[in-house]
Amino acid sequence: MLDDLKDYEQRVYSQSGEDGVLRRLFDVIGVKNQFFVEFGAADGLALSNTAHLRLDHGWSGLLMEGSEKADGELVQREFVSAENINQLFRKYEVPPLFDFLSIDIDGNDYWVWKALEGFVPRVVVVEYNIFFGVDQAFTVPYEAERTWDRSTYHGASLAAFNALGKEKGYTLVHSESYAPNAFFVLNSELPAGYSPLPLSELAPWDAFFEPLSTSDRDWVDVSAPT
Repeated sequence: MLDDLKDYEQRVYSQSGEDGVLRRLFDVIGVKNQFFVEFGAADGLALSNTAHLRLDHGWSGLLMEGSEKADGELVQREFVSAENINQLFRKYEVPPLFDFLSIDIDGNDYWVWKALEGFVPRVVVVEYNIFFGVDQAFTVPYEAERTWDRSTYHGASLAAFNALGKEKGYTLVHSESYAPNAFFVLNSELPAGYSPLPLSELAPWDAFFEPLSTSDRDWVDVSAPT
């Protein structure tokens, strides 16, 4: 019933317990084509949410990275934006329905997921900004060439992604205990009788109200996405 995901947190290649949670998720909801997409994928191994699926469970898919960490073979050198996300999926022949999407670009994550159309991942994992309370749905403004400046001014809050997930037909089912990764499942793929937990019970980080040193920088309130 997906109410025990915390018990399955285990790290193989992922940042923290994401590998174990993903195995449990797909044990429960099954797989369709064992196809994944991951961007910022770095070198395809370090802190990867897909390496365990690829190397140990026979999955295949598309890895993209905008930096020199991409080798052009395992990991495609592509800078992903809201303008090109659908074109890139077509270029690399991503199936219209596929099992897993992992988003971690430390910037336009919210806007890129929002822009994705015509491709439906059954499970989505996003990295979120932990420095907001659970009721604060904020993201950085969209800038097509945005990159992370290594500060706390990046990405979007868990509440922002939760609102976007609902808009796109997904339910937040888990947030990793020790890393800022949130797991969404397409509503049509949820087990029968599944009852979503309130955000307050899914958020392990709720100690902040605004990222440090960003009071002079703009945030966009997306609590009611359009």
